[in-house]
Amino acid sequence: MTTLITGATGFVGSHVARLLAARGHQVRALVRSPGRSNALDGIPCERVTGDLTDPPSLERALRGVRRVFHVAADYRLWARDPAEIYRSNVEGTRNLISIAVAAGVERIVYTSTVATVAVPVENGHLPDESTEARFEQMIGHYKRSKFIAEREVMEAAREGAPVVIVNPTAPVGPGDWKPTPTGRIVLDFLKGRMPAFVDTGLNVVAVEDVAAGHLLAADRGKPGERYILGGRNMTLEEILTELAWITGRTAPRIRLPHAVALAAAWTDTAVCRLLRREPHIPLDGVRMARHRMFVDSSKAERELGFKAGPIAAALERAVRWYQTRDAVRGNAASSAHPEQPVAGSTMRAA
Repeated sequence: MTTLITGATGFVGSHVARLLAARGHQVRALVRSPGRSNALDGIPCERVTGDLTDPPSLERALRGVRRVFHVAADYRLWARDPAEIYRSNVEGTRNLISIAVAAGVERIVYTSTVATVAVPVENGHLPDESTEARFEQMIGHYKRSKFIAEREVMEAAREGAPVVIVNPTAPVGPGDWKPTPTGRIVLDFLKGRMPAFVDTGLNVVAVEDVAAGHLLAADRGKPGERYILGGRNMTLEEILTELAWITGRTAPRIRLPHAVALAAAWTDTAVCRLLRREPHIPLDGVRMARHRMFVDSSKAERELGFKAGPIAAALERAVRWYQTRDAVRGNAASSAHPEQPVAGSTMRAA
C-alpha cells in the first residue's frame, strides 16, 4: 500500500515518514526541491517532485496511492507577500483534497493546527475540538489561512471525502532544523539569547507522539472529525525551567510585560522593513503570546488511543539534537557531551 506524504521534509512530516517506513509501509514523499530533502536521509521512500499549487504534479504523485498524509504547510509568522501563505495553505490543500478524492484515495489525514481551536473561551473550560472559533480570533496570516483551509476540509468531508483532521499542539524533539517556534525557544535558550520571558503558555507534545497520532487518526479516526494531538499545558516559564534542569544553565528570571514586548516587536518590524529582511521579533508572535494556548486533548486519547509521553524527555531529545549538530557553536551549552544525559533530567514529570 503506497502512502503519500506532503511536507515530508519538514519537522512533523519527516517523523511521520520515518514511522511509516519503520512499520513497513511504502512511502512516497512529495518534495518541491529534491536538493533540499536532507530530512529524509536514511528513510526508505520514493521522492517525487511536485507542488501543492501545481495540480498536474499532484495527479502524478497520487497515482497508485491509497492513503495521504497532508502535513505540508507554509508556517511563517511573517512574510513579505502574505498571499504566498494562502496559496500554499488554502489553495494547495483544496487542490490536494479534490485530486485525491478523484484518484480514489481511501483515507486522507489533514494536519491542521491547534491554533484553530485554542482561543479564549467564556465558560472557564479548556478549549477542545467542540470549540467554535471565529475567523476574527485568528491572529496573523498563518492562523487565518489554516482556519480557512480547515473549514474547506470539513466541507469536503461532509461531501464524502474520506478525510480526518488532526490538530497538533506545539511539537518538540529532534529534527527541528528550521526551527519551528517551539524549537526556536530551545535554540535561543541554548544560545543564551533569552534574557527575559513573557507570561504566556502553550501545550507541548513530543514530535514522535504527534507522528504516532497521525497513524492512529488514519486507522481509527472518523471522517470530518478533529483530534487534538497534545501533551502538557505549560507556561513559558515552566518550559524554561525544564530547559535549565536539562542543561545546567540558569533560566531567565525577568518577566517582560506584554506592552514592552509589543513595543520591541513594532520597532524591530519597522527597522527590518527598511532593511528588507525578516523581523527577529515577529509582531504576530507577540500578539499571540497574550493568550495561553492551553487545550484539552482527551478526545484523541479516548477515540484514537493516543498517548503523549513525558515532555521533559522530549525537550532533552531536542537539546541533544541541537548540540550534536553544533547548532550552538561557540556557546557554553554546546560543550556538553550529548551522549551523557544530565542525571535525573528524564525523570521529571511529564
